[in-house]
Amino acid sequence: MLRRQQQIRNHIQRLLDAGLFAVGFWLAYWLRTNETLLGELGLNILGMFGGAKDISEIEPFSEFMPFLFLTVPLSLVLLQAQGFYRRPLLASRRLTAWQLFKVCVLITVSLIIIVFFAKAQLARAVFILFGAFSFMLVFIKEEILQRYLIHALGQARLRRRIIVVGTPKDVEQVRKDFHLENASDIEIVAEVDVNDSNASAFLDALHKYSANGVLLATKHTYFGRIEKVIQACELEGVEVWMLANFFNTQISRTTLDELYGRPVVVFRSTPDFSWQAVGKQSIDFVGALFAILLFSPILMFCTLAIRLTSKGPVFFKQQRSGLNGRPFTMFKFRTMVTDAEQRKDELLAYNEMAGPVFKVTNDPRITPIGQFLRNRSFDELPQLFNVLRGEMSLVGPRPLPVDETMQFDELAHRRRLSVKPGLTCLWQISGRNEVTDFKEWVRLDLEYIDNWSLWLDIKILLRTIPVVIGGDGAR
Repeated sequence: MLRRQQQIRNHIQRLLDAGLFAVGFWLAYWLRTNETLLGELGLNILGMFGGAKDISEIEPFSEFMPFLFLTVPLSLVLLQAQGFYRRPLLASRRLTAWQLFKVCVLITVSLIIIVFFAKAQLARAVFILFGAFSFMLVFIKEEILQRYLIHALGQARLRRRIIVVGTPKDVEQVRKDFHLENASDIEIVAEVDVNDSNASAFLDALHKYSANGVLLATKHTYFGRIEKVIQACELEGVEVWMLANFFNTQISRTTLDELYGRPVVVFRSTPDFSWQAVGKQSIDFVGALFAILLFSPILMFCTLAIRLTSKGPVFFKQQRSGLNGRPFTMFKFRTMVTDAEQRKDELLAYNEMAGPVFKVTNDPRITPIGQFLRNRSFDELPQLFNVLRGEMSLVGPRPLPVDETMQFDELAHRRRLSVKPGLTCLWQISGRNEVTDFKEWVRLDLEYIDNWSLWLDIKILLRTIPVVIGGDGAR
């Protein structure tokens, strides 16, 4: 994992931990004030540390606020000192529990000592309960995160698929230096000899394995050949990690980063992993979940309408090209007859789109209810589940069928695959029914990629609403 990505994820971890420590402090105070719950739980720690103070007597929460403001940042500092945020991606449960236990005990003892020497008349049981709750909450968070990482890495969603390019000797040296075989977040899918004059072998590997990263190990090789590799990757939007000097590039932005402590040069012609990218992922998940709940009556209406008006399944499933061309199953409400794919060849002569994309006005395969769903874009709503699954985004280039992607006649067209496909995009709000040239479609997608920002996504989402309400759907 690159250092910048690790830093952002560590910041997110610290924010979550700070919130959980604060919640643990509040829960400790709340439980201490509840005489009935404490009695049922049989907690005698009040008598041990509170003297003769009656269980129902406790100072207002405002008296504890200074200790809360001291505790949260101090806890993060101690976790950092224990190496909690420098653990391996899949750290052992024992290591996590031991580091967290030491910090919680140290914080609890420190607070009690401060209260004792300050001679503050505060319920010490709050601090003991705080230590217990904080340990429990953060440990549960780590367990949930570990299970997600194991599942996601097992599904290869978080794993970078890397092609190593270089001489056989240099590639072997990289494997030894970085121990990439043992890395849980990086998978070497292919090795390409840079001295191989056949450039198509590299492109075939890039497409075959849906690689989203290329690592150049080029201590002793020809710069001209490496430059061609970089230029091919920047056209397709695939990151390049180079253990070498700079090369001239056309559209890539060059940044310095670290890979397992070693300096690398990153050539990137797609949006960088940043806080805005984290915000986009959050908006995708929350927005898709909210939209599914909001449009649930429409989803049920569409399901019943399709079921009652035509034979066949409710949903249409098709393999589409996702991030870096990786195939995924996209969901839509079925708007055509069940043998639509078989009848496609009969209509190829009427294709109105220049390029590999197929589009026909008044397609005879569309059912009457299907035409209504298309006009209102209701047929696209099931793709919200693709967004929840992390295969799509709310905003991004529209995903094309895999067979159409394989027909791209210009290498630069594949750069539209360098970001997650989306429900809506610039093409959707720029008169999609008027665009008849695939090159114009690609131009709009690349304009979105090159100028991407979180604010641009928000503007596209807002402009999509009147397009859908106005019934400017697909024909």
